[in-house]
Amino acid sequence: MTAAHESRLVAPAPGTTDPGPRDHADLAVWAPRATAVELRVRRDGAETVTTMERGADGWHRAPSVRAVPGDRYAYRLEPDGPWLPDPRSLHQPDGVHGDSEVHAPSPDPSWTGRDLRGGTIYELHVGTFAPGPDGASGTLDTAISRLDHLAALGVDAVELMPVAAFPGERGWGYDGVDLYATHAAYGGPAALERFVAAAHERGLAVVMDVVMNHLGPAGNYLSAFAPYFTDTHETPWGPAVNLDADGSAEVRAFLLGLARHWLVDMGLDGLRLDAVHTLRDDSDRHLLAELADAVASWSAALGRPLTLIAESDLNDPRMVTPTADGGLGMDMQWADDIHHAVHAWSTGERDGYYGDFGSAEVLARCLTRMFEHAGTFSTFRGQVWGSPVDPNAEGYDAHSFVAFLQDHDQVGNRAVGDRPDATTPLGVHAAAAALILCGPATVMLFQGEEWAASTPFTFFTDHDDELGPLVSAGRAEEFAQMGWSGDVPDPQDRATFEAAMLDWSEAEHGDHARMLAWYTELLALRRAEADLRDPDLRRVDVEILSEETVVLRRGRIRVLAHRGAGPIVLPDEGGAEVLARFDTDPETADADALALRGQGAIVFRCP
Repeated sequence: MTAAHESRLVAPAPGTTDPGPRDHADLAVWAPRATAVELRVRRDGAETVTTMERGADGWHRAPSVRAVPGDRYAYRLEPDGPWLPDPRSLHQPDGVHGDSEVHAPSPDPSWTGRDLRGGTIYELHVGTFAPGPDGASGTLDTAISRLDHLAALGVDAVELMPVAAFPGERGWGYDGVDLYATHAAYGGPAALERFVAAAHERGLAVVMDVVMNHLGPAGNYLSAFAPYFTDTHETPWGPAVNLDADGSAEVRAFLLGLARHWLVDMGLDGLRLDAVHTLRDDSDRHLLAELADAVASWSAALGRPLTLIAESDLNDPRMVTPTADGGLGMDMQWADDIHHAVHAWSTGERDGYYGDFGSAEVLARCLTRMFEHAGTFSTFRGQVWGSPVDPNAEGYDAHSFVAFLQDHDQVGNRAVGDRPDATTPLGVHAAAAALILCGPATVMLFQGEEWAASTPFTFFTDHDDELGPLVSAGRAEEFAQMGWSGDVPDPQDRATFEAAMLDWSEAEHGDHARMLAWYTELLALRRAEADLRDPDLRRVDVEILSEETVVLRRGRIRVLAHRGAGPIVLPDEGGAEVLARFDTDPETADADALALRGQGAIVFRCP
């Protein structure tokens, strides 16, 4: 095991933003405005308080203190002030306001990794994915019990919604405040290590959803320590993370250290970076480009692939263009336009940002060129938006984009968290899934989608008595302003959280089992057929037969997707081989005919 695997990141090397590895036994904190910082350590019932040594770089260190795993510790920035958790804490066993606990990560150095481009990623929320007994919140340990299902399904990686420590027991995780720590209600960092090891044993990579663009409102003590935020830029959450003002070098090192913590120290395989368009950075080199090059160097040192996936609203292929070519160097970016196109075509919804989507023409454009808004006018935004994807580009390809039929945002940000299956016929779901799973982009599924889960996924929180009512009222007001006339589940009500817990018994019965078999069959085809693994956008085409019927072409493979209630018959292809079929009436369907009695899909190979 290398020193990098044995260490945890605390202070950057002098004169550089490279966080570098550091022994977990060294406790240090960046607090440039404080003249003296006290360190309190509790071990085996004993407590010691040490005044730390202040360096010229604003870091406070305690060379006489050697921490051991299990020690509880906290910092005080002024006499008689409150004791505060470590900004780089790895564990907050008593919540975000309590003492930090020392943890020494120990990843498995034998794991050789997986290349995730072109594969299939499965997004899950730890608290609702594998519920505990009697409606208890799911944990990383209970999630292990369902990894065999994911391996059998045929996915390549598990993407965890954020596990950084956040207030209360339950939540989506995007209000995390201790970004290095693993949420205590999920089992803490030791449980995460067990989960990663169990996933790797099954050949599954693990991706962490990481929020670098903001912190939650409760338990956010970063500003007390140093200028982690700046009012030079504004974001939807207030002042921006400080990437280009005074003190930004240390903040950038903090974020690079965060990435290294998950990828190197904890042994994960990739990061999904939340809303990178809100990382306001006017410096000569954008943080994302710096991060991309750093991750590439760590990957080379470890000898295994490490992946960066950006959520970006910009519709800009520069996001996935290599840094050597002037890009930001992300391995992949979410392609929301593909989701919007497939969702609007299959459900008929046209409200909000679906207004520019829904036609077969837009569907074809997004399946073959990733973006609908590519230097074109966006009605929802009220302006020209995006840049076109070049199918001849050498620095990126179809696998550089992530396509999905469901994700936490597109389900959870609806008023009642309803999935498309609540209002869409099963055959239409099957057709939409075929376009995504057999399409050219990297694929992502959302928990339960594979069996058409009936459980919703609604926004839920567990804030205190002061903040909680504000969140509840704000949620209701938001949808009232959008014209929603029905009830909106209260995010603070535990019943809202419990309603989102997957019902695994569904997957074994009726139409749910049939959909699970369909997803499993399509993912097997994706792995087996070279044409379905081809990342070249120049070899992707869509034929529009009608507004209700399209044919996706991938080399010799064809995918017929039909949302119409009536039958559809394709001309005789002269020896076409049917590889998979989902028909409205499977009992009477001709297994070899290029025909559907109603809504559904056929995947076939041309001679």
